[in-house]
Amino acid sequence: METQKFSYDNNIVRAFLYATIVFGIIGFVFGLTAALMLFYPELPEFLFGTDDTTINSLASGNIQGLINTNGALGFGRIRMLHTNTVIFAFVCNIVYVGVYYSTQRLLKTRMYSDTLSWVHFWTWQIMIVATFITFFMGINTSKEYAEHEWPIDILIAISWIIFGVNMILTIKKRRVRHLYVAIWFYLGTWVAVAMLHIFNNLEVPLSFSGWKSYSAYAGVKDAIVQWWYGHNAVAFVLTTPVLGLMYYFLPKAADRPVFSYKLSIIHFWSLIFVYIWAGPHHLQYTALPAWAQAVGTGFSIMLIAPSWGGMLNGLLTLRGAWDKVRENPILKFFVVAVTCYGMATFEGPLLATKNINKIGHFTDWVIGHVHLGALGWNGFMAFGVIYYLVPIMWRTKIWSVKLANWHFWLGTLGIIFYAVPMYIAGFTQGLMWKQFNPDGTLLWKNWLDTVTAIIPYYKLRFLGGLFYLSGGLLLVVNVYKTIRKGSFQKEVPAEAPALANISNKRKEGEGFHLWLERMPMLLTVMSLLTISIGSMVEIIPTLSLKKSVPTISAVKPYSPLELEGRDLYIREGCNACHSQMVRPFRDEIVRFNGKNGQYSKAGEFVYDRPFLWGSKRTGPDLHREGGKNPSSWHYKHMYNPRSTSAGSIMPRYPWLISNNLDRSKMVDKIKFMKSTYDVPYTKAQIDSADKWADNQAAKIVKDIFVEAADLKDAYAKRPKGELEKKEIIALISYLQRLGTDIKTTEIKTASNN
Repeated sequence: METQKFSYDNNIVRAFLYATIVFGIIGFVFGLTAALMLFYPELPEFLFGTDDTTINSLASGNIQGLINTNGALGFGRIRMLHTNTVIFAFVCNIVYVGVYYSTQRLLKTRMYSDTLSWVHFWTWQIMIVATFITFFMGINTSKEYAEHEWPIDILIAISWIIFGVNMILTIKKRRVRHLYVAIWFYLGTWVAVAMLHIFNNLEVPLSFSGWKSYSAYAGVKDAIVQWWYGHNAVAFVLTTPVLGLMYYFLPKAADRPVFSYKLSIIHFWSLIFVYIWAGPHHLQYTALPAWAQAVGTGFSIMLIAPSWGGMLNGLLTLRGAWDKVRENPILKFFVVAVTCYGMATFEGPLLATKNINKIGHFTDWVIGHVHLGALGWNGFMAFGVIYYLVPIMWRTKIWSVKLANWHFWLGTLGIIFYAVPMYIAGFTQGLMWKQFNPDGTLLWKNWLDTVTAIIPYYKLRFLGGLFYLSGGLLLVVNVYKTIRKGSFQKEVPAEAPALANISNKRKEGEGFHLWLERMPMLLTVMSLLTISIGSMVEIIPTLSLKKSVPTISAVKPYSPLELEGRDLYIREGCNACHSQMVRPFRDEIVRFNGKNGQYSKAGEFVYDRPFLWGSKRTGPDLHREGGKNPSSWHYKHMYNPRSTSAGSIMPRYPWLISNNLDRSKMVDKIKFMKSTYDVPYTKAQIDSADKWADNQAAKIVKDIFVEAADLKDAYAKRPKGELEKKEIIALISYLQRLGTDIKTTEIKTASNN
C-alpha cells in the first residue's frame, strides 16, 4: 500500500499553549484576589480611596476614587472573572492544546483545515477578552458558569461548532481505522457541551442593540436547567476532555500502554450516561420537585463506579513504571491529578446524599471540593501536558527538572492549604448554623458569629493560593527558558499508508465496539443519544407540566422599580454570596425570618428570570429579607457594611448611592415581560410605569428620612428629590419586596381556589 507523506501542524498547538499559560496565571490572580477579599474586604478602598480613616489607602483624597470604579473590583465580579477564566480560558485552552496535538497523531493526519483551526483559536480568545470587559462592567446574567450575556453566548456557540466541524472532518480523513479512547472522549465532550450550552443559554434580548437579556426559563424551571448545565459543565468541560488528555498523555509519558481497553469502554459509556442525570443534587431540599432531587441523588452515587474505573485505569497504567515517577515531574503531576480526580469524584456523590447535603450545601465545604478538582485534577493535568509538550515541540530538554519539581511541591502544598481549611470551614459553618439552645433559640443567632469563626481558614486558603500561584510562575520561567534554548518545529513531517476502503458492515469475529470505533459518525450519534436520555427525562417533565410549579395567587410580578433593583443586584454579583432559598429546616426558618414557618415555595419564583437561589452563603439568605430591616439600614449597609454589622466581610457599594438610576429602558422591560413571557401586567400598569416607580421611590425615601435623622439632615442641603433618583433606592425596593408575598400559614394556590 502506498505510503503518504504529510505534516502535523504544531503552530496551532503552540498558540493554544501560550494562551493556556497566560490565562492560567490571570485566572489564579483573580482567584487569589477573591480569596483576599474574603478576609480583607477593604482591598478596593486600599487601592482606590476611602473616607474611612482607619484604613490606609494608596490613593490620595476621599472615597470618590472607589465610587469612580463603579464596582469593577467588586467581589461578585471578581469571582465571576475567576471561575470563567479558569474554566473557559485555562482549562478549555489546555484541552484544545491536547486535542489539536493528539488528534493529528492518533489519526495520522493533519487537521482538516488550518483556516478553521485559526478561526477557532481567535474566536475563542476574543470571547475570553469580551468576557473580561463585560464582567468588569457588570454585564452578566448571574447564571453559574454561564454568566455571559447573549452576544458572547452566540460567539461561544459559533467557536465551539467550528472546533467540532474541524475535528469531525479530520476524523473523516484519518489514516487509522479504529478510534483510540481519547477520541471517544473528545467527541462525547463536543456533543454534550453543544447541547448543554445551547439549551441552558436560551434567552431573549431586551433589544438587539443592547446587552441585556432575560432567561427563557423562570424560577424552578430555570433552576433545574441551570444545574443540569452547571453540574455537567463540570462533567463535560472539566472532566471528560481532560480524561481524553489522560488517556493520551499519561501512557506517552510513562511509555506504557493503557492498562485496560475493556475498562476504558466501560468508563466512557457509563460515565457519559450517568453523569448527565446528577445535576439536581445541587438543589436538594429546595423548591425543586422531590422526584428530581431523588433522581439526582441516585445517579450521583452511581457515578462513583465509572469515575473510579477511569481513575484506576489511569493509575494502573503506571504498573512497572513507578520508578519513573520518582524522577519524572511530568508523571508526578499526572499521578496527583488522577488521584485528586478519584478523591473529588468520591466526595461529590457523598455531598449529593440528603443527610450530608443538608450540612454541606451552601458552605465552604463545596468550595474545597470544587477546588480539589480544579487545582488538583485540571491544574495538574494541564501542567503535566505543558511540561511534556514544550521540550518535544521545541526539540530540547526541559530547562530545569529541579524547577519543575519545585513547581510540583508548591502546587501540592497549595492544594492541601486550600482544600483542608475549606473542609474545616465548611464543617464549622454547617454545624454552627444548625445549633440550638435548650430553650429552642438559635445558639449562633448572629450570622457574623459563623463568619468570624472561619476567618483563620480563609487566611490559610489564601496562603494555599499563594503557593499554587508561585508554582505557576515557576512554570512560566521554566517554559520561557526552555523555549529560548530550543528550536520550534512548526511543521512536523510524517508518513502513513492511506486508509483502505472496506465495507461498513461488521466483519466476522469483529467485536461490536471495534466495529463502532471505525464508524465515527455512528459513535457520535450514539454518544448524543446516551447523553440525551437523562436530559430528556429530567428536563421535559419539569418544563412541560404546569402542575409541577403550583401558582400562588398572592405572588405578583415585580414593580418597575423592583425589576430595576433586581437587575442591579445581578449586575453587582450579589448572588455570589447570598442565596434566595429558605430550605424546610427548623434552623433556616427561624434564622431567616420565615413568617409562620414559610420556607421557600416553588410558586414564589414564577417571575424570576433568572432564578437566584445561589450556591454559597458567605452572607445570610435573603429570600425573606423584605421588611426584616428598615430601608435606612439597607442604605447604610450598602454604603459601609461595617457601620451596621461589625465584622462584616462584605465590600462597600458607595457608587449605588452616588449614581443615578438609568430608567431609559424601564418601561421597555415591563412591556417586554408582558409581550414575551406573558407576565400579567395590566395596560394601566404599563402606561403608568414611570409614575408607579416615582411613587415607590418617594415612599422609600420618606421611610429612610423618618428612620434616620442623620440621613434626613444630610439630604436637607441637597436638591429636593435627589435621593429618589439613585440606584440605591431601586435596590432597596427589590430587597424589601423579597419573600413578602407569603404572609399566612394557609397558602392559597391555583389548585384549591
